[in-house]
Amino acid sequence: MSQLQLGLVILGGLMLLSMAAYYAWLVHKNKPRKPTGTSTTGKSTKVQGADGGDSRRPSDTGVEPALDAKAFELNRFLSPVPEKKPPLDSVIDAIVPITLDAPLSGQMLLGAIPAARRIGTKFLAIEGQNADSLQMEPPVKESNYIHLQAGIQLANRAGALNDIEFSEFVVKTQAFCDAIGGTPAFPEMKDEIHRARELDQFACDHDAQLGFILRARQAAWSPAYIAQTATRMGFVPGSVAGRMVLPASLPHTAPVLSLSFDTQSALAGDAPESALREVVLSLDVTHVQRGEDAFDRMRNIALALAAEMDGIVTDDRGMALPLEAMDVIAKEVSLLYDVLDQRGLSAGSPLARRLFS
Repeated sequence: MSQLQLGLVILGGLMLLSMAAYYAWLVHKNKPRKPTGTSTTGKSTKVQGADGGDSRRPSDTGVEPALDAKAFELNRFLSPVPEKKPPLDSVIDAIVPITLDAPLSGQMLLGAIPAARRIGTKFLAIEGQNADSLQMEPPVKESNYIHLQAGIQLANRAGALNDIEFSEFVVKTQAFCDAIGGTPAFPEMKDEIHRARELDQFACDHDAQLGFILRARQAAWSPAYIAQTATRMGFVPGSVAGRMVLPASLPHTAPVLSLSFDTQSALAGDAPESALREVVLSLDVTHVQRGEDAFDRMRNIALALAAEMDGIVTDDRGMALPLEAMDVIAKEVSLLYDVLDQRGLSAGSPLARRLFS
């Protein structure tokens, strides 16, 4: 073998070694990011709130600040605290007063309420005026009631109350009244249907569910890495795999934000197929009170996550969202809060959350 041939062989071998090393480096670089220790010992990330201070953190959630990978993979999620059902309200409900000849026990009322209360996409509700407190409430067997009312919601995200649903509501309410000896005073169907359609149109025009998509620039993320990073910013596990929430400052209210990713990947843990390249940060504007500064926190958290996780904030079409676009959205959200306040459906109120659900 001549010196030229030997040199070419050596050169070829060096090139192969270099390519192998490069591809090994590339594979290592693009491996899904994994959590480092726990979030209490890792790098701390502070998210600036709308007032320039640190983002509010819940102190009474009952959840440790750290969320280790094992707990996340085992899907140990918090169960939401049941919320007391808000009373019927003429703003969003069709209400039928029911006169009683004498007080009735809650036990009797509960036995007479139809077992199937679902009417289309809505529900028949029965409330009674407690003989002692004089407050309207869903019947309980230990109390007595001097007046009743039945109701059905005029509209929700599934649409307006229609003629068929109202007719079924009347039939079920009359059957209930017959069983207890009550006298109902039904409103005119055409009036209630008109109110339902008008309310539904308002809701359609003023509903707002915002979402930012955080996409990985290079290396993908493991579910545990996402959980660890989000935990440092105040998120806690949601009720299903692949969902985390930022709790509100008040108990029994909707979370301020949610962060979600593929459920199957979340359940797969650190398996190769669980590599994720995007997460969704969501805000249901009508469910969150103005005082939570929800959109400002959403924007700041999205930018902080992007910096921490080497990602980019985009819309649902994959287009990068510049700060100027976020400023425009912030103004629109502020105007929406004003309109809802004027209508008596302030964002985050029980009425708004019922209407926009």
